[in-house]
Amino acid sequence: MVEVVLSSPRGFCAGVVRAIDVVEECLQRFGPPVYVKHQIVHNPYVVAELEQKGAITVEEVDEVPDGSLVVFSAHGSPPEDFEKAAERNLRVIDAVCPLVTRVHNEAKKYHREGKKVLLVGHHGHQEVRGTMGQAPMTLINDSAPLSEQDVSADMDWPADSEIAVITQTTLSVGDTATAIGAIQERFPGAVVRNDICYATTNRQDAVTQMAGLVDVVLVIGAQNSSNCNRLREVAEANGTPAYLINGPDEINPDWLVGCQRAGITSGASTPEVLVEAVIDALDPEKVTFLEGAEEDITFTLPRELR
Repeated sequence: MVEVVLSSPRGFCAGVVRAIDVVEECLQRFGPPVYVKHQIVHNPYVVAELEQKGAITVEEVDEVPDGSLVVFSAHGSPPEDFEKAAERNLRVIDAVCPLVTRVHNEAKKYHREGKKVLLVGHHGHQEVRGTMGQAPMTLINDSAPLSEQDVSADMDWPADSEIAVITQTTLSVGDTATAIGAIQERFPGAVVRNDICYATTNRQDAVTQMAGLVDVVLVIGAQNSSNCNRLREVAEANGTPAYLINGPDEINPDWLVGCQRAGITSGASTPEVLVEAVIDALDPEKVTFLEGAEEDITFTLPRELR
């Protein structure tokens, strides 16, 4: 029998809670269907639950019928999505996380000041797509050395250029620090705003603490969740095998052969019910709870729903 070591904090962050609340409030107040552009948060269980209540997830604004109500996801959307919505006479409720909005505002501010904006993030991620629509900027992959990135044409600037660095909110703390360090070596006067959010930082710190105490780490969450993937990487970077699973049906028994202590954590878009299901499936002889950072942050609903 294995012992389970449970990481803390884990699971929903304030931005995810707010986004889910937005969809549920819209369903209650206006009735279904409520369209949601992109997965409201990156977790299939959450998305399915909301769809059972009448939410309809689409990837493009053009898929929403004219005149309908649409909720924009927590990851943030580019201005062009709002323009398309206006053309289709859609009623938009924006569920973007306020911490992502802060990054958008920074991008616009630095661009207005005449600075060249660099965004450290993951190509193709929904948050990055939304942020890059706010102002002209260059994307820097946080996990690849600056010298190996295909940015030479965009970054052939003098070392004393006015540079501003912003980041995606769900990155690896360590990889981001390395990327920012490389940028600062090239542009010593760069203004840096490390925008990794409190929830991402706290969960990575907790996994770092836990990894040294266990034989394997199970990260509960979706494959397309950036912060979940970073938790797996953090555990592995600390020398502990780690696996990202959506739920108990994805547990491979081979992972637990010879394992005495299994660590469990979950990403910021993962409901606690999935963590409980994994623990039940493991049927541990003991569950140990680690103490971590206290989180008491909450966000108010969008103005249209207050």
